[in-house]
Amino acid sequence: MMILLAFVLVLFAFIISYGLSSIGLEWLFGVFFPYLAFFTFVIGIVWRVFKWASSPVPFRIPAVCGQQKSLPFLKHNKLESPFTTWQVILRMALEILLFRSLFRNTKAYFTKDKRLVFGFAKWLWLFGLLFHWSFLIIVVRHLRLFLEPVPSFVDTISALDGFFQIGVPVLYLTDVVIVVALTYLFLRRVVLPQVRYVSLLQDYFPLFLILGIAITGILMRYFFKTDVPTVKQLVASLLSFSFSTPEGLSPLFYSHLFLVSLLFAYFPFSKLVHMAGVFFSPTRNLANNSRYRRHINPWNPEVKVHTYEEYEEEFYDLLKEAGYPLEREKHG
Repeated sequence: MMILLAFVLVLFAFIISYGLSSIGLEWLFGVFFPYLAFFTFVIGIVWRVFKWASSPVPFRIPAVCGQQKSLPFLKHNKLESPFTTWQVILRMALEILLFRSLFRNTKAYFTKDKRLVFGFAKWLWLFGLLFHWSFLIIVVRHLRLFLEPVPSFVDTISALDGFFQIGVPVLYLTDVVIVVALTYLFLRRVVLPQVRYVSLLQDYFPLFLILGIAITGILMRYFFKTDVPTVKQLVASLLSFSFSTPEGLSPLFYSHLFLVSLLFAYFPFSKLVHMAGVFFSPTRNLANNSRYRRHINPWNPEVKVHTYEEYEEEFYDLLKEAGYPLEREKHG
């Protein structure tokens, strides 16, 4: 049911944007929704980052699975249990760029004779890595629509992406890879009963949404040609706040742009925001040096204490009358 609902929501967004832009409401999907999505994205990300940054982290809680730096005769695992800031940076880089913890992940299952075994679980790591890197490269390639002149690194990445030059226009490998990776991530949630059991609407919706963006983009590039200079003209008008849409753009383009706008607006309030949240995770961004230096909770409030000496002074007569041994009597 949740799968169908997520699919219907994305399909409904596509049909509505395609239909309304076909009858002269291009301004709605070419100006209004992109601005609304952009400001929602910026405000949402700033709010989430501020909330994370202001959350107290009183203790060192890095998630490690290696030996901490301690005694000289114990070998220190610098990547799994970072001791210095540079070791933390290296560990974070491997996590963000290569998904190192996911690569180390294994799956547990029972054999026919009821033995618990741990097996190979690298497919999720591989397709997750392919999806994220393909998505990043596609975003970088689209910078040519926003920047004039186009930076050399954008041309270089585009040339490498279309290295095989299959057909005209050039077939970008990331266009194929992102669709394959998204298909695998979707099928994994549907086929595996354990994953399907814990999957919610907010897991399926972004998959269908990003898949819709990828498919509409592929259709515009390889089947229904879109005039790139006209697109750049629309982008220039958005950047200059001229609030106008050029002529000649198809309803398919506005549907593609509307799906992108939905993704931007949805991003700060979804699980996709882990892209920014990973930098604020105390299980990743802290050095594991609790044996080297003492960490005192900086958020501990000042507490007014009532010492035993003060307690005895306050109730001295009553305590003495009840026969309790008193410190004052011991000292004189």
